[in-house]
Amino acid sequence: MSSTSNVTCATADGASWLASAGTHPRSTLALWRERPDAPLVLPCGTVFDVVSAPAVFGRRMLDRLWDEGPGSGPVAVFRGRTLLFTAPGTAQRLPSLLTWEEWGSNRAAAVPPLLCHGTGDAVTVPALTGDGSAPGGSCWLVAPDTRHPWLPGPEVVLWAAVRAARAAVRISIFPPADQDANVYDVSRRR
Repeated sequence: MSSTSNVTCATADGASWLASAGTHPRSTLALWRERPDAPLVLPCGTVFDVVSAPAVFGRRMLDRLWDEGPGSGPVAVFRGRTLLFTAPGTAQRLPSLLTWEEWGSNRAAAVPPLLCHGTGDAVTVPALTGDGSAPGGSCWLVAPDTRHPWLPGPEVVLWAAVRAARAAVRISIFPPADQDANVYDVSRRR
C-alpha cells in the first residue's frame, strides 16, 4: 500500500478507544497492560462496526481508501480476513447498499461477500503490539492511535468496494465482440 498509515501497534489512546467498546473498559485495559500480546473479543455496534472482507480484496479496498479516498480508520487482519473498523450503523446500512449495487451478481470471483458485524456481534481484535505471529496471523494494518478515530460510513465502504471490484475485473458495459463477424471499413466511402 503506497500511502497507508504505518501505525501497526495501538497507542494508549487507541487501546482506550477499543476498550470503550466493551462492558468493562477498565478490566480490558488492565488485561492489556498485563498481556499486551493478547488478542481480545470486543462487541460491535456502539463504538464501531466492522466490515470483514477476504484478505486480498480487503487490501484492495484499503488501497482505494488511501490512494483515491479519505483514508481509513483502524484496519486489522484476522484469520485470512481484513477487518475494516467503520462507523456504528454501517453493518445495518451497508447490506442494502450492496443489494442496490447488485453486489455479487455475475461477478462471483471478483466480488466476494462482505460480512458486516454490528449490534449484537463481536469480533476478535489483534493484540496491541501484534506483529502477525499470533494464531490466525492477526495484526493491525492501521492500528488505532487516538481516542476518537475517524471511521468510514457505509457509503465510503461501498465506494471502496466498488472501486476495488472494478480494478480487479475491469468491468465493461459493452458485450464481447463477435469473433466471427464480418467487419467492413466504411471510413473510405465514395
